[in-house]
Amino acid sequence: LVAHAASPAGRDVAVAADAQPLQPQQPQPKAVGSSNRRSVLGSGAALAAAAAACELVELAGPSPAVADQVISSDWEVVELPVDKGVVLLDIGFTGSDPNHGFLIGTRQTLLETVDGGKTWNPRDVAAAQDEGFNYRFNSISFSGDEGWIVGKPAILLHTTDGGKSWERVPLSAKLPGTPILITAGKNSGEAEMTTDQGAIYVTDNGAYTWSAAVQETVDATLNRTVSSGINGASYYEGYFSNVRRNDAGDYVAVSSRGNFFMSWEGGQTYWQPHNRPAARRIQNMGWTPDNRLWLTTRGGDLLFASENGITETFDSGRLNSRGFGILDVGFKDNNTVYACGGSGSLFKSADGGSTWRRDKGGDGVPANLYEIKFFGDRSGFVLGNDSVLLRYIGA
Repeated sequence: LVAHAASPAGRDVAVAADAQPLQPQQPQPKAVGSSNRRSVLGSGAALAAAAAACELVELAGPSPAVADQVISSDWEVVELPVDKGVVLLDIGFTGSDPNHGFLIGTRQTLLETVDGGKTWNPRDVAAAQDEGFNYRFNSISFSGDEGWIVGKPAILLHTTDGGKSWERVPLSAKLPGTPILITAGKNSGEAEMTTDQGAIYVTDNGAYTWSAAVQETVDATLNRTVSSGINGASYYEGYFSNVRRNDAGDYVAVSSRGNFFMSWEGGQTYWQPHNRPAARRIQNMGWTPDNRLWLTTRGGDLLFASENGITETFDSGRLNSRGFGILDVGFKDNNTVYACGGSGSLFKSADGGSTWRRDKGGDGVPANLYEIKFFGDRSGFVLGNDSVLLRYIGA
């Protein structure tokens, strides 16, 4: 039941909950599930093109954007060569070259860097140019040179050469919902895909076949537990506003209204509902490096779990957000933590989240900041709407 992050301005990634498991099938070229694959292209010629690896083509247009607008001692703005209306949704780097990565977002945005995010070039994937859709690329993940992209309308792209070419993987017409999160596995051919209707699927053979990890829908779970003291479960609208996965494969998800949250750990057959630990509704949740939960509320509060793993006991993080919603929290390491939110809000903690100070450099950023991602202790980015990308330049 997996989604990604919430936002007040088009960044919402919702996960509906009426997913039905896919049935495994005998391997056949790049197929998902046991049912007939949905036609992903409008003609036989296009189908043949989609099955082939499609080379990335540099788009004609503006020169590569350069990161040179410093806003604080920690961050600089990268002016990207894309329309200002684009919402950036995810960023990922190959495992073979920490300077080689891709940035994705709405309006079929795909940008590539080979210098650690200092400059970016627009790229186009021919396999995503058919049917007249303007795809929203939601999630990207790499393990070595093998990478995956998922988006909406339902699309799955796969590369085994570090993004030099991308192959489109046809998806079953019976796939419950749209894939919104993809996680590359440690071994070749492994990946975990989540749809916006609450299903989690796993492949270990390069997407030839998939197996369902969740055996019961969220709706069915809540129907059984609505009388078990879960406040707000009866108002569940069928999807999650956001979902996060830790390195161990455990998930935490927030209901669309923020009334409660749910968790799933490997081996469980269904999601576990939990009451929210604060009076205000939940905005977002995620994991700390030591496997504790963090939680933000729609009033700008930040809380940290008092123990490792899944719990309903949280302590305040003492962050004064000045009324702005906190949309994400990112850890550079165990001690250095950043938080971001509406109207360019940026905050930093040097003691693991116990105390915070505001980074005033964000005050001049005309965008909502939705996601923080670090790759090691020297490479970090903040993604926002209106094509805003911040790159970490701190020590």
